[in-house]
Amino acid sequence: MENLSFRHEARERAPGSNRMAIVGVVASGNLEVMVERLLPDLECELQIQTAAKGFGEVWAAVVADFVDRYATGGLRFSINDGGARPDTVLLRLAQAARLIERSEP
Repeated sequence: MENLSFRHEARERAPGSNRMAIVGVVASGNLEVMVERLLPDLECELQIQTAAKGFGEVWAAVVADFVDRYATGGLRFSINDGGARPDTVLLRLAQAARLIERSEP
């Protein structure tokens, strides 16, 4: 297993009031993403566990692209990877960001 961690300054705080969200499933070619609203308003952290070693640069590029596209301030993402392709990673991260943006009833 390889553990990667990335911290970014977000452009804005993630909207909504959900405290956490989970999307995806740990399976071959997929991944699970849990997102929690735990950090200061303009900080974003992504922690990744993956069995696919040696792809740190690819992860860094996908994560940076995601943080540039979405309001991720205040969020910590925990990712359990099952060998997902970069497009699947971006999709699951976007799904998690959208779920946490919803307001709790």
